[in-house]
Amino acid sequence: MLIGEVARRSGVSTRMLRHYDRLGLVRPTGRTVGNYREYSADDIRRIFHVESLRSLGLSLKQIASALEDPGFTPAALVSDLIRWTEERLEREQELLQRLRAVDATAPSGWPDVLRIVELMHGLDSPDAARRQQAVLAPADDDVPVPVELLAGAVLSENDPNVAGALRWALARAGGDGLDSLVAGLRSDDVAIRRRAVLAIASLAGSAAAGGSASAGSWPPVSSAADTSPAGLSPPASSAAGPLTAGFSSRASSAAGSAPPGSRPPASSAPGSSPAGVIAVLSDALGDSDPVVRRTAALALGRQGVTAAVPVLVDMVVSGVNDVEAAEMLGVLAASPHVDDEIGGATDALPGRDERIVGAPDASSGWGERIVGALEAELSATADTAVRIRVTQALVEIPGSAVLEVLRRLTRDEDRSVALVASAFVELRDTERRAGR
Repeated sequence: MLIGEVARRSGVSTRMLRHYDRLGLVRPTGRTVGNYREYSADDIRRIFHVESLRSLGLSLKQIASALEDPGFTPAALVSDLIRWTEERLEREQELLQRLRAVDATAPSGWPDVLRIVELMHGLDSPDAARRQQAVLAPADDDVPVPVELLAGAVLSENDPNVAGALRWALARAGGDGLDSLVAGLRSDDVAIRRRAVLAIASLAGSAAAGGSASAGSWPPVSSAADTSPAGLSPPASSAAGPLTAGFSSRASSAAGSAPPGSRPPASSAPGSSPAGVIAVLSDALGDSDPVVRRTAALALGRQGVTAAVPVLVDMVVSGVNDVEAAEMLGVLAASPHVDDEIGGATDALPGRDERIVGAPDASSGWGERIVGALEAELSATADTAVRIRVTQALVEIPGSAVLEVLRRLTRDEDRSVALVASAFVELRDTERRAGR
């Protein structure tokens, strides 16, 4: 079969067939009397072998080795091809994300495109100071920063200072920042979930302040989780073991927490409204990681969401950010609750389960319920340190009911607890006599 016919039947151009001949990859078996290439059936079969291997990404040199070397084993080469292909796809996916990030800003000219590209290059820098500088660089109000870009960066950032700057910039950008972070709470990587919940908590603070952060609000207020990787990590002791089940049972409530190791699905497309932020943070209360749960609980407590109460009590018992958790319990006991203010909208919040703490009724307000939960923790342990922390947390709760509990604790068998309670009762009595 002559070269033209082979080209038509095989789909390989005559130019490529001549190239294969010059390389010795596929040489025609014979020549016609006019010296034209003439291919046999075996030659055509070899052409199809070459094309098949090319379709796998092999170079012509590798194909020659595969066809000529009897000791050639494909396993290692195929593994290399898989790795190279994955790397190429990763590079192309990164390029696609960059193009989408630029497109999301609806650039009106090349200067706008260059500003976004400059930001992307800065965020990709191996130098943390350079990344932070890129985030904090004065922004052109006419060129919106794509929140997807900021969200992706905050979910992968390890440096606490850069992460704080990114969270500030994300809150400042507004828009659909929350939608871009929700995927982080679904991640199997606990570090990504921790970064996501911190960023969402920052959005909650921004929403509570009445909108996006202003340019003058940098640096953002850091949380305990910002200052130390272990800032919200579980303590060495296991004093808080019975808390989650204990709060629900000892406070006469049905257990409503998620099974160990499970995570409720984050809300889809919740938007960046306060109700949307609360919905996502409420989901995070059921996360399998205690750091995620505690970060969400503190943020929800600041918003007046009582669904955070069980986790806050757990923090007091375990000694992880117990002072801040106690303050949040005091706020929740004394303030109107977001749960009640937005009514039906929060009744259906994903992850919000009234059964954890029971629904408040006319005879039992949230202050009394929180006091009852803390009392139950006092009865559940003989650990002096735990009982002192719980006693100190009781002081944050307003009302007369807590004073009665503190008076009883002045006669506690544990002298350390009795002394702490006595000091606080004396302080309360002094304030009352002074008319405070």
